Amino acid sequence: MLPKKEGLPKFIVVALIITLAINWMMSLISQSAFQEIEYSEFLKMLDNNEIKSVQITGDRIIIIPKTDKDASIGDKKMFYTGRLDYPEIYDKLYSAGVGFKTPVDNKQSPIVNFILSWILPFGIFYLFSSMLMGSLSKKMGGGTMSFGKSNAKVYVEKSTGVTFNDVAGQEEAKESLKEIVDFLHSPGRYTKIGAKLPKGALLVGPPGTGKTLLAKAVAGEAKVPFFTLSGSDFVEMFVGVGAARVRDLFKQTEKQAPCIVFIDEIDAIGKSREGNIGGNDEREQTLNQLLAEMDGFDSSKGVVILAATNRPEVLDKALLRPGRFDRRVIVDKPDLKGREEILKVHSKNIVMDEGVNLKEIALATAGAVGADLANMVNEAALRAVRMGRDKVRQDDLFEAVETVIAGKEKKDRVMGQNEKNLVAFHEVGHALASALQKKTQPVHKITIIPRTMGALGYTMQMPEEEKFLMTKDEITEQIVVLLAGRAAEELVFNEITTGASNDIERATQLARQMVTMYGMSDKFGMMGLESIQNRYLDGRPVQNCSSETSAEVDREVQEILKNCYEKAKDLLKENMEALGKISSYLIQKETIMGDEFMDILNSVSKE
Repeated sequence: MLPKKEGLPKFIVVALIITLAINWMMSLISQSAFQEIEYSEFLKMLDNNEIKSVQITGDRIIIIPKTDKDASIGDKKMFYTGRLDYPEIYDKLYSAGVGFKTPVDNKQSPIVNFILSWILPFGIFYLFSSMLMGSLSKKMGGGTMSFGKSNAKVYVEKSTGVTFNDVAGQEEAKESLKEIVDFLHSPGRYTKIGAKLPKGALLVGPPGTGKTLLAKAVAGEAKVPFFTLSGSDFVEMFVGVGAARVRDLFKQTEKQAPCIVFIDEIDAIGKSREGNIGGNDEREQTLNQLLAEMDGFDSSKGVVILAATNRPEVLDKALLRPGRFDRRVIVDKPDLKGREEILKVHSKNIVMDEGVNLKEIALATAGAVGADLANMVNEAALRAVRMGRDKVRQDDLFEAVETVIAGKEKKDRVMGQNEKNLVAFHEVGHALASALQKKTQPVHKITIIPRTMGALGYTMQMPEEEKFLMTKDEITEQIVVLLAGRAAEELVFNEITTGASNDIERATQLARQMVTMYGMSDKFGMMGLESIQNRYLDGRPVQNCSSETSAEVDREVQEILKNCYEKAKDLLKENMEALGKISSYLIQKETIMGDEFMDILNSVSKE
C-alpha cells in the first residue's frame, strides 16, 4: 500500500475547480457569440438578401449575415437555427448567391474529446497549483499544506559541533546531563538494577548562561539524532495546529529513537492555565497535547526531552511534575572559578600575551554570564588589532570589560573646566569612602573620561575574593561609598548636580532590600515585605504588605540613606587634604589606577 501523500487531495480539488471554471467560461463565451432565431426568420433573411454565408452542421444552421464589416463574435452578429428536412434549401441558397458549406467530420473519438477538454487542462492546472503551493509552503515555514507538520530541525551525530569540553562554568549542570548521555550509550548498566531513563530535563537559568549550548553538547556527546525547536514554533493562529505539530514531532522521535528533543523557550506554550480567564485555546490545546505525549511515550526507547526557560515560575504545574520533567537543571551565573574557565574556553583560539592573568578578569566581572565573557574576549581581540598589535594584552581585556559595562570612551566630548572639576571630586569622593572603610572593595581605577552609556566618569572597584554573602555592615558601607560622590560635591562646591542619579538609585535599592528582604531593619525585624518576581530575568520585587506598611518602609529607607550620607560627609571632612590632592592629580591625568591612588593617599596620611 502506497503511503498517503499529505496535501494531495487539496491539489486535486484546486485543479478540478480551475478546470471546471475554465470549461464553464468557454461555454458561456461560445453561447454568447450566437443568437438563436426561428427557421421562418432565416428564410425571410434569405429572401431579403441579408445573408452572407451559412454553415450546415448535423443539427443546426449557422448564419453569418451581411454587415458593413465582417461579422465577429464580439459584435454578436451571428445567428443559428435548427436544421429541418427541407432539400430545396440548397437551391434557394445557390440562387441567392449565399455561400454554404458543411464542416468535414473528423469523427474524433469521444474519449479523445474528453482527454483534450478535461484531462489535459486538469493535469496542467494540477502541476501549476502543486508548484505554487510548494513555493508558498517553503516561504511560510510549512504553509497551508503542512500546518500539522513539526518544524523541528534534525542534527545527527556530531553535526552540532559541540561537546562538554566546549561548556565551562556549569559543572553541576554538566554532571546531571552526563548521566543522561551515559544512559543512552550504556542502558544495560542502569536497567540491570531497575533504573529508568529520565523522561525529561528542564534547563533553568538567566539569559546567556549557556542553556542552548548545553543541549547541543548533550547531542554532540550522545551521537544520537537531535531535534531542536522553539516553543513558539508550535503556536499558530489556527486552533489545533500546535497540537498537531506536537503529535507529528513525537511520531518522528519514535522512528528515530534513541534521540534527544530540545524545546527552547518552552514558556511560550507551557504557561500555567490557572487564573487564565480569557484563555488561549490554541496554546492550551498545544500544552495539553504535550502533556499527553510526555505521559504516553516509553522512556525505555531512549527518547529524552530537554527544555529551556528563564521563567520557571510561569510554567504549568502539570508540566513540572516527575514523570514529565523529572529533573530541573539550574544553569545559573558562574562563580569566580567558572568565569575563569569560561574565559579560558573563549580565549582558546585567541593569541594571548604571556602576561595575561584571566583570574583578575574573572574577579572584575562578578555577575557576568558566559555570553558576556565571550563578548569581552572578542572586544579585547578587536582592540588589540585596532592598536596594531598581534597579541591580546591584559589592558585590552580590562578595557573590554569597561566597554561592555560602561561603553566606549567619548574622546570627542570636551567638558568645561568647572564640570571637569566637579566630576573629579565626585569620583574621588567614591574612592576615598571606599579606601577609608574596612569592609569595602579596593579601588582598581578612577577615570573622568566620559563613556558612551552616559557616565561622565566612574570609579571601578575590584574584589580581592569572591563573596556570596553580605553582612549588614558591608551593605551599609557600600551605601556610604555610593553617596560619597554627592557628599564631595556639596562639601567642596557647596552645590549638588545630576551626576549622582545612578548612585542614588543603587543606594536606595540596597537600603530597601535591607528593610524588605534581608530582615536588617530595626523596626520590622525579620519580616519579609517583598519577594522577587522573574528571578532569572529582571528580578523585580513585588510588595507583600499593605499601603500603610509600605509608607513605613519608605520612612525607614529614608532614615538609612540619611545616616549613610552623614557618615560619608564626616569621612570626607576628615580627609579634605587627600580629597583635594587626589582630585587635582586626576584632573591632570584624567585616569589613575588603584595603586597610584593608594600611594597619594598614604603619602598624605604620613604628612
